[in-house]
This record gives sequence, structure tokens and C-alpha cells, in this order.
Amino acid sequence: MRPFDYQRAQRLEHACQLGTQPGTLALAGGTNLIDLMKLQVEVPETLVDIGRLSLGEIAEEGDGLRIGALASNTATAVHPRVRSDYPVLARAILAGATQQLRNKATTGGNLGQRTRCYYFTNIDQPCNKREPGSGCGAIKGIARLHAVLGASDQCIATYPGDMAVAMAALDATVQITGEKGDRSVPVREFHRLPGDTPQIDNVLEAGELVTAVTLPAPVGGTQIYRKVRERSSYAFALCSVAAVVEMAEGRFTRADLAFGGLAHKPWHDPRIAELLVGSEPSLALFDKAADLLLEGAQGYGENDFKIPLARRTLAAVLCEATGVKP
Repeated sequence: MRPFDYQRAQRLEHACQLGTQPGTLALAGGTNLIDLMKLQVEVPETLVDIGRLSLGEIAEEGDGLRIGALASNTATAVHPRVRSDYPVLARAILAGATQQLRNKATTGGNLGQRTRCYYFTNIDQPCNKREPGSGCGAIKGIARLHAVLGASDQCIATYPGDMAVAMAALDATVQITGEKGDRSVPVREFHRLPGDTPQIDNVLEAGELVTAVTLPAPVGGTQIYRKVRERSSYAFALCSVAAVVEMAEGRFTRADLAFGGLAHKPWHDPRIAELLVGSEPSLALFDKAADLLLEGAQGYGENDFKIPLARRTLAAVLCEATGVKP
């Protein structure tokens, strides 16, 4: 780990002001950032500790719920409103990491976590995300965990989180503040695809911080989070599906689905809901939904299996939600 300056922000405005300075990173729980600093993937000149700001509250907001950026993953997962009204979120968080990590990891930090691509975390390997212009070693290398959707010739890394996948299915909103003021961004638009600038993970600008995530009014129906991984203990998803499904008179009235482990961001395709809503559930319909999901999917050798895996996982989740026999 390289030397750095440490400052503790006493006010949100102070943290945003410090964040405009080049080489400055915000520190919350540190469960991802500190690891990357040890590997010299992240080499900040200044760390701004925001851990004592008043951003940890989980509170009612209208009919919905506001989760502060510094609320721990544990506090969110066990919150009575989350467990009763947004169980897909609780299940995703519990599937994501050990109790010790959940106790330290925060809402804002979880959204901002960086990829676990082998080439990104090894400074001796080429990685356009870490060092733009150096190349993407994964494209012709070890790509088992990598993207099959939304990738580019610059980067095929995946977003590793679980929480944001559930939030995408719930159509949550990210609250952001900075020196230019406050703004709200749908969580489905918070993360970016790699394109020609894979080093930019999300829409945050210099000096901006996530202050909260707001969940809309709860819905009924069935909420499912299914995570397929290489071992039953904690591991990153090969494919995950978060589903919020409602039925009436044997037909879909809501079908919001988001996918993890397949792309550079939590993947949400509104065409799937458009196909399903109003239709009677069937295996043939689920197969059509998978066709939409995987339209344009591309494997890179080692991760080719993800394409049929995503198809099977989507069908399994929809069968569970609707009672259709697989």
C-alpha cells in the first residue's frame, strides 16, 4: 500500500469539496477499497473518511423507504420493512457476503464497488479499466466470470454485486449530492456499460457522493432472488436473477426482472416485462423472454456456458414465481 493523506469529513459539504481534488477517494466501510489499495490497484493521494457523516438512517419516505448511504448491509437486510415489503433486497444482501463483511459494508459503497476481474486486480496484467489503453487481458484470457451482455472490445468485466441487482428489479432511485447540488438517478441508470471508457464505472462526477437509495411503495406478489455460483458458500454470481412478479386471473400483471453476473452493470431489459405482462405463464413464454434477454449475447470461450445458464435460471425463477412446472 502506498502512502496517502487521510482526512475525516465532518460535514457532507466538506466531503464533497474534498472530493473535487484529483487523486481523492471517499472511504466508508472500506471492504472493497482497502483491498484494492493493498493490491495497488487504487493508489489515492487522499482518503476522505465519510464514516461519521449522518447518512446511516433507514426511514419511511412517503409510502416507500429511504436507506442511507452509510447504512450497513446488515442493518438493511434485517430491517423489518425491508424483510416484509422488499424481501428480494434482503435475500440479495444475505447472499452477497459473510456476516462480518455485511456489518461493515455500506449501501453507497456496495453500489460503488469495483469489478473482481482477475486482470483488474493484478497490476502486472493489461486492463483498460485500471490503465486505459493497456488492453483487456480477459478477452483472450481467463474469462469464466466475465460478461456476455453489454461488453465492448475494451472491457468484458462484470459488476460483482448482489444488492444493486435487487434494487434494479425494485426500480429504486439513487440520491446523489455534490457541489453543484442534489440529483436523483434511477438505479438502473447508475452504472455504466464499458464502451470506450471502461475506467468509468458509474455516473458519479468528481465531488459527488451517494447519500441514499429510495425504494418505491411496496408491491404484493412474489419476490425472488436466485444466485448461481460455483460453490454454496459466498462467491460472486455466475448468474443471478432478482424478480418481482404479480399475477391476477392467471396472467402476469407485473414482471420486473434484473440480472447479475452477466454484464458490466446490473442488467435490466424492459422488453421482458412488456412481453410477460398480460400473458399466461408457460415454458414457451419463458423461452421467448430468454430470447430477448440473450439477444446479442457473446461468450469468450471460458464463459460461453453463461448463455444457456442464464436461460435456465430465468426459466427456473419464472416457474417458481408462477407455479408452472419446469
